[in-house]
Amino acid sequence: MRVGELITTPAAGLRREEYLWDRLALKDSFDGMHYAASLGYSKPDQNFYRAVEAAVHRGTAAWLLPPTGGIYLSSNTVVFNSAALKSRLGAVTRKATCKAMRDIIRLFDLDTSDPELMRAQFRSFQGHIPLLYGILVCNTVAITVTSFNAALLVKTLFAPIAISAIAITRAIWWLRQGHAQNLNDTQISKHLKRTCLLAVMMTLTFNAWVIWVYQDAGAYARSNLTFFLALSQVSTVFCLMTLRAAAMLVAAVSTISFALYFSWVEGGQLLPQSLVLCCVCIGMAVVTHSFNRSFSEVVQSRRTLHTRQLETEKLSEENRRIAFSDPLSGLPNRRELLARLDRLEQQEGLLKNSLAIVFIDLDGFKLVNDEHGHHAGDELIRTVCQRLREQCPDNAILARVGGDEFAVLLESAGIAENAHASALTLALRLLEQMALPVLVDRHVLQISGSIGIASNTDAGVNPRELLRRADLAMYHAKTGGKGQVAIYSDELDKGRLRRIEIEGQIGTGLGSGEFDLVYQPIIDAASGAIVAVEALLRWPRRAQGALSPDEFISVAEMTGQIHPLGLYVLERACREIQPISGLGLSVNVSPAQFRHPGFERQVLDIVKQTGFPPECLQLEMTESYLLTNPRMAIKAMNTLKAAGISLALDDFGTGFTSIHYLKSYGFTHIKIDKSLLKGLEPGSKATMLVAGAVTLAMALDMNVIAEGVEHETQASILRDLGCHEMQGYLFGKPVPLAELKGILDRAGEKQRQKQRLHMVP
Repeated sequence: MRVGELITTPAAGLRREEYLWDRLALKDSFDGMHYAASLGYSKPDQNFYRAVEAAVHRGTAAWLLPPTGGIYLSSNTVVFNSAALKSRLGAVTRKATCKAMRDIIRLFDLDTSDPELMRAQFRSFQGHIPLLYGILVCNTVAITVTSFNAALLVKTLFAPIAISAIAITRAIWWLRQGHAQNLNDTQISKHLKRTCLLAVMMTLTFNAWVIWVYQDAGAYARSNLTFFLALSQVSTVFCLMTLRAAAMLVAAVSTISFALYFSWVEGGQLLPQSLVLCCVCIGMAVVTHSFNRSFSEVVQSRRTLHTRQLETEKLSEENRRIAFSDPLSGLPNRRELLARLDRLEQQEGLLKNSLAIVFIDLDGFKLVNDEHGHHAGDELIRTVCQRLREQCPDNAILARVGGDEFAVLLESAGIAENAHASALTLALRLLEQMALPVLVDRHVLQISGSIGIASNTDAGVNPRELLRRADLAMYHAKTGGKGQVAIYSDELDKGRLRRIEIEGQIGTGLGSGEFDLVYQPIIDAASGAIVAVEALLRWPRRAQGALSPDEFISVAEMTGQIHPLGLYVLERACREIQPISGLGLSVNVSPAQFRHPGFERQVLDIVKQTGFPPECLQLEMTESYLLTNPRMAIKAMNTLKAAGISLALDDFGTGFTSIHYLKSYGFTHIKIDKSLLKGLEPGSKATMLVAGAVTLAMALDMNVIAEGVEHETQASILRDLGCHEMQGYLFGKPVPLAELKGILDRAGEKQRQKQRLHMVP
């Protein structure tokens, strides 16, 4: 591209370098794209220079529109209006030329900045080098055979032997190198540089020898020499194609030496062959460059894929860690514990008493969450986890298997170690640690723990079964009083199976009418008249035989079946007692029923449907639910009292109910437990206790009912103490409805006879 002079006339009063350029429009003659730069400066600025530089690089036409008019300059002409522009364009041209030279030189430069690419190149041509030297030896032998001259042994025999010996030696050396993994990056870089150098030296040596032989060879031998020389050049370049620097150097050296010699030898007769070989060399260079670029991209893609694979593996490992660990405590979770148990199960030859599981449940954790919030509960869990972790030995795995449940897997280190004994010792230490107070947000929290232990004392038990057994033993410890350790035994499983059996039979019996109600009279202490009855559930028509209430009621409470059973008792009792005018009805309510969100509504619906007067209905409940859920209990009791239903606190004297609770809940009656009536005699401590209870109830405007009265002495003392109502075998056992009606009829007849006797003068 040449630089032309400005041939337009400047505007009047303006110097040449002060032209006001309105616009520079550049039109690309190849793809029709337009480039424009609005200038509007009194002198050309950087934007103008950049726009003209773009025209220089693209070889495009330029329209220059000065105020005095415009001229068209051809596509190979560049316009300038000052010496600065000319200097700038010259610098651009020099810069482009230097860049092109650097790009060309870079083709022959060995890049050792990428160790992975070097290793890939080394592995690739490591198998090609012996083939290359084999081709060189074959060509050398072929030239020796066709050009042998006994008078020129050094040239036609000793020289090719030396070249072949060097080639064979290098081929053997490469075959003995082994894998690239055995070499470090420095060694590989050194081998690559040596290969490039030896490739050039061997090419120059082979070409020099061929030219040397060519001078004294005949016409037939000369044609073979040029053929084998070109063949060696092509095969060498393609064998070294993976190593671009070596391939380019060999192509350049061999082509230049071939062209310089064979272009003038024999009067230029081989000039066409030289030109063809140069074209072939250029084609091979293009192919080699393209191949190396693709090869580098493949290596880069493989590296990127490997990096992503590592990232995926890292992410997978992180996901596995999250999936198999508890986020709050950092301990293994239930899934990880089960996976460990499965791995143990797959092992053969587990020794007897070599495994033990300690199952832990925190007592009182739910109360901490309810009263202090989940944040306090989380801090409590972290503190407890730290304490448990410190107590566990190295051969133990502590896992959090639930909200407030933990499990410790103990594996004995040898035959002499007893896993069961170790588990028991550990459980006692853990029990002490859990009983220690915990300070959370300036609040001292006090909890305890229930622990169950199971070990493979019988060889047939699998590890997962141990977890179930330990859980069952923990449940037994919790129901037996909490804060203690229970060891699994077969009796626990028998009880569990028994409960499962009864659970299934309750549902069947309720649907098929196997349950009945009996009623126990409640009498007025002053008059002795029956004023109410307590409805009690019985299961006489069970297919497997009658079952006592103590056994099936506890199962129903554990399984949640107590709610439908309780509603059945309430609905049937209201329907059966409703026709007996003026008779009160007392029905027991389980804490599990009270926890049901629709309990109050269901009670009121039953009262409405049966037509039973709500003022004659009394619900009896224990304090266990009231203490754990005071707010919900008060709300439910207020709803029932507003409907006219009386509320009695059952088993009074056996729990921890305070005067505050009695006042808060608004009970109308308290029922003194029969255990307080034992030893009830004049002047006894039992009499003083009952007297205190009666006095307390009266002070709170509550009526007192004494249950379990069996002797007249007890009844007499209770009357003297001011007890309002009594219930017990002394006044009547629980009887069916028909028998109750007979008792009521006879009592009514006696009452009428007394009234007639009083009327006779």
